[in-house]
Amino acid sequence: MKASRRAVPDAARPGTVPTMRSTVVALTTALVSTTGLLALLAGRVARRVVTLSARVPDTTLVDVDVAAQTITLSRSADTVLPGRYGLFTTGTQSYIKLGTVLAAGRDTVTRKLLTQIDESDRLDAAAAFSGWYFADPAELHLPFEEVSVSTSLGSCPAWVFPADGGSDVWAVHIHGRGTTRAETLRAVPVFHAAGITSMLTSYRNDADAPRSRGGSSALGATEWRDVDRAIGYARRAGARRIILMGWSMGGAIALQLAAGSAHRDLIVGVILDSPVVDWRRVLTHHADLTRIPRPLTHLALDALTRPWASSLTGAGDPIPWDRLDVLARADELVAPILILHSAADDFVPPAASRALRDRRPDLVTLDEFEGARHTKLWNYDEERWTSDIRDWLSARGLTGDADAGN
Repeated sequence: MKASRRAVPDAARPGTVPTMRSTVVALTTALVSTTGLLALLAGRVARRVVTLSARVPDTTLVDVDVAAQTITLSRSADTVLPGRYGLFTTGTQSYIKLGTVLAAGRDTVTRKLLTQIDESDRLDAAAAFSGWYFADPAELHLPFEEVSVSTSLGSCPAWVFPADGGSDVWAVHIHGRGTTRAETLRAVPVFHAAGITSMLTSYRNDADAPRSRGGSSALGATEWRDVDRAIGYARRAGARRIILMGWSMGGAIALQLAAGSAHRDLIVGVILDSPVVDWRRVLTHHADLTRIPRPLTHLALDALTRPWASSLTGAGDPIPWDRLDVLARADELVAPILILHSAADDFVPPAASRALRDRRPDLVTLDEFEGARHTKLWNYDEERWTSDIRDWLSARGLTGDADAGN
């Protein structure tokens, strides 16, 4: 009797089961390793978004001519700009003012010094070009007082520049990410001339304000609460109409307040310089510039919304992208808005500002500059910047006259 021939199933062949198991284990390990690597990379990208770092030098001080009172810097898209600017330095001076461009070569730019530099001064080569211009409130030669705003984290200092004769209209000035209230000093004179009191406030994680848990930026998602307390201070001090003036991330904060402030009934106008309207657009733009793959960018942005990922991302609080997207919340806006933005702004491109104007043409006026860089519109064309704000305030009756607009 012949033995029947039957195929032996693979699973029964000697050595097959261990081979398959080892293959599955290897694939699983590779998948876990790849996923873990992606998570780490996404975490690193996300951490860069919320970490508030020290000011990074972006130009090199090449030479100072003490006799001629000129300074030569390495050439960049910023250092060659016309107008008045500042320069953060180290050495015997920490901040100096710069005037007009006197000469521009292929690699260097020479500008007039507006801060006196003496033979005894020693300045390091590493420097940071700035649009602040004013670094101290006393430089405006206007009366001001230092006040303290109580917040859930502690006291946030602020400067108040009272209007001559008092006013029931206050402008609350909101600075950008990683800077301080000194950034907004440039705007005080135009409001003071219009009879409006200015309040330049700080918020959590500023150099001179309380620190939040972890000390990370929430991109306006929590910072707006501190500014809302500043509006409350202004209300108790006699403000009956509030204008918000926001710069860069300060614009994002102003828009959060315009949509959800406890004092929304007082907000009668919003003025924005180079504002962040939609953070996802801005961060994706920066990721593209540094050649971070889009999938990794999306992973990083998603990780920032997850409380469990905080150890990877460094975020003290989850970032609510939908709430920060004012384009999606445009119907919630009720106060008129003036946006000043530059087509040459490659830090916060103006596309979202244009989109907000297109979605709410009934509220939003956009004046788009050419050539100016991020938050340097005042420096680039002070006359136009000032007249834009002055005319917009006047057209809406937003002046220091308590009876105006009533």
